[in-house]
Amino acid sequence: MFGPGLLIAASFIGPGTVTTATVTGASYGYALVWAIVFSIVATIILQEMSVRLGLAARLSTGEALRQTFGSQIIKWLMIILVVSAIGIGGAAYAGGDTTGTALALASVTSLPHVLLSAGVAAVVLALLLSGSYAFLEKVMTVLVGILALTFVITAISVGPDLGAMLRSTFVPRVPDGAVLSAVALIGTTVVPYNVFLHSNLVQEKWGDEPRDPALKKARIDNVVSISLGGVITLAIVATAAATMFAQGLQAESAADLAEPLRPMLGDAAPWLLAIGLFAAGMTSAVAGPMGAAYAICGVMGWPTDMKSQRFRAIVVVVVLCGAAIAISGFNPIQVIILAQAANGILLPVIAFFLLITMNNKRLLGEHANSLVGNIVGGLIFLITLVLGGLSLADLF
Repeated sequence: MFGPGLLIAASFIGPGTVTTATVTGASYGYALVWAIVFSIVATIILQEMSVRLGLAARLSTGEALRQTFGSQIIKWLMIILVVSAIGIGGAAYAGGDTTGTALALASVTSLPHVLLSAGVAAVVLALLLSGSYAFLEKVMTVLVGILALTFVITAISVGPDLGAMLRSTFVPRVPDGAVLSAVALIGTTVVPYNVFLHSNLVQEKWGDEPRDPALKKARIDNVVSISLGGVITLAIVATAAATMFAQGLQAESAADLAEPLRPMLGDAAPWLLAIGLFAAGMTSAVAGPMGAAYAICGVMGWPTDMKSQRFRAIVVVVVLCGAAIAISGFNPIQVIILAQAANGILLPVIAFFLLITMNNKRLLGEHANSLVGNIVGGLIFLITLVLGGLSLADLF
């Protein structure tokens, strides 16, 4: 009953999320736990719409968008926006994911960064060019399991303040200077290309099964898997809050957690953190290019088949761009900031187009959005619109 949702969780738990969660916990303690809870709820709702498109309409999100908008002008504006934003974002995040994975390996080995980056890119390409969804699903499930186990162990070892976490969940507040951290936490979880990725993955997994039983399985997978991703992010924030924030220590990256964890975990601390960062980097490095390929192929009207030449060409370009960024030693942070801003602008547009598509009874019939679904989706759209504005303000 699980698979596609785990790949979506794997996609948003990357080095960027781990770093953002670490810095947030070290800087503001448990104050922004509510932002993680909101981002998980919003992700579950948006991804459920993508699931319905895939299994009720048997369409990818990109294909559904093309069929919903008859105006050629709107259609081409959407295509240009999706291809440019997701293409740039995919390459930028691939650079960050490759760099993060290589740094995790470098922290426990003596191998040069260039060699590790090239090796990571080669493994990612081999996995994606295998063309086997079933094989990828197994690999990603193992990696997500490693992620969950690693960061839950670290969180339990430091004994976080569960009362403070619960208070922050139900009484949201934004400390001075924490607005952009809240935006970053949400922006690293609610990822635009995942809306495209999910509709394809559920067809790969359950496309041959009867519609209603398949939808039930996919919805359970969606809620449980993405909630697991939220638990991992919460565990990272809690670990940083209970160690670094409590001691007044600052964090610039996830690696800064290793020393504060030594009193609890001893010499195992850097190894455990390296394993978690490696798993986070690999999951995101694989899911990112796959999501970009599905999104671009879908809106362009090309076959969304992992074995098609165009799909593979997009994957190769995105992975090689990421490898070039990592091998060159160029700091991908500025490119990732640009990519996050692009995603921040793209997310409300995708949410708006998705809402319109989900009301297309010609495509979805009885599985079109209900009134409640439209109200909740509308609220998420308005919030993503505000986040997009804050992303633009941060960029400039």
